[in-house]
Amino acid sequence: MKRQKELNGNAAEVETAFYDAINRADLDALMALWADDEEIVCIHPGGARLIGHAAIRASWGALLADGGLHIRAGQLHETHNLMSSVHTVVEGVTASDGEAAHLLATNVYIKTPRGWRIVLHHVSVAPGGVPSDAGAPILH
Repeated sequence: MKRQKELNGNAAEVETAFYDAINRADLDALMALWADDEEIVCIHPGGARLIGHAAIRASWGALLADGGLHIRAGQLHETHNLMSSVHTVVEGVTASDGEAAHLLATNVYIKTPRGWRIVLHHVSVAPGGVPSDAGAPILH
């Protein structure tokens, strides 16, 4: 019953389920959160743009092969309307050298007949450690 609620809840609940699936290395649960559309996109830090279920599933399968990634998403900034929701978050992770690292992620959700689903997950390395919105320069 909880899984059904996660899949049919709001975009924030789908995002929680997304990071939970990553942390548990549950590839099937993770992929169930993506829209059925073959135009879905995933960009991992420093990686190529992956389009479609097969490419995205293969990339997550490789990333999760050794277990969960232990990502903590925080500092949510959300923009939404009735049919779409754009979330930017700071992902706290542990780097391969054991040091804390931070990534910036943009997650885009659309409302489908099956509920809210992910259509884009784009992550990049946060410059200069933990990003802060306070006092950030305006670049454009």
